[in-house]
Amino acid sequence: MKLASEEPVPLHEEFIYCCGAATHVLKCGPWKDLSKDDSKNLPRLLFMIIPGNPGLAGYYRTFIQALYCGLNQQYPVWVVSHAGHCKPPSGMEMVEDTDIKELEDVFGLNGQVEHKLNFLKKNVSKDIKLVLIAHSIGCYITLEMMKRASELQVLRSVLLFPTIERIAQSPQGKLMTPLLCKLRYILYMPVYLLSFLPEGVKASLVRFALRGMKTCDESSITTSVNLFSVDCIANILYMASQEMMKVVERDSTTIKQNLKKLIFYYGTGDSWCPQHYYDEIKMDFPDGDIRLCEKGLRHAFVLDASKEMAAMITDWLQDDLTKL
Repeated sequence: MKLASEEPVPLHEEFIYCCGAATHVLKCGPWKDLSKDDSKNLPRLLFMIIPGNPGLAGYYRTFIQALYCGLNQQYPVWVVSHAGHCKPPSGMEMVEDTDIKELEDVFGLNGQVEHKLNFLKKNVSKDIKLVLIAHSIGCYITLEMMKRASELQVLRSVLLFPTIERIAQSPQGKLMTPLLCKLRYILYMPVYLLSFLPEGVKASLVRFALRGMKTCDESSITTSVNLFSVDCIANILYMASQEMMKVVERDSTTIKQNLKKLIFYYGTGDSWCPQHYYDEIKMDFPDGDIRLCEKGLRHAFVLDASKEMAAMITDWLQDDLTKL
């Protein structure tokens, strides 16, 4: 496998409105526009990353670069932020200034599902096959996408550390649910005050918060500075509060209907989806490709293990890619 650092990787960055909400898109590879049906230069396959929460595209920068190189630069790899989970550039508002309201609640969990479907509809030709790589709550969103839009040509969906059931009952969920559902508003004022700090001081605070990690991806530190935006953090916490309330039962029907397309990857010490969730889904779907991490990777793998995860995924998908 080629490492991302061995050669320059074409990386295209966009801030767009999707469903009326500010959206950050990172595109790895020379393909910037996949919406033209008549183009002979379109790739056969798009790798699209559906992030966790916080759903900032920048957290996945190293991951998509490593994945793109691991795929021998043959396919585009894109990551689309969640609606409103980005600090828009100067001159761009969080919500588009228009009388047309595309979605009633674009920042909520249901809105984020429709946001991704809308993005694909407007930006990717329907003839292009998809590999959806989802992380954390992105796995729930991906299953919902497959349920609502069966016409999508999904070759594979890779679900990493999947929070697809009983989030509020998980060890971390029990701790965070009261804060997210009842007390999140008290966090807005300190974030607002911190937003006035110089960028360098914000970066230092992020480094201090992550000081317990042996190695930390530099792009994660840069991206985390965006969390000092009140609008951004409000949308992140609002979506998280809905996750606690709405992600209850596992959607076994959708899983059964798409089982041959799915790869699940659970952590051994994951406090958002504990190991007994893995044991139960493994028992319910003995023929499924359901894996348990043997490397001790953390739920937030993008902080320090992006290249390692990308290498594993390219290995898992070799058979699928050779059949294209």
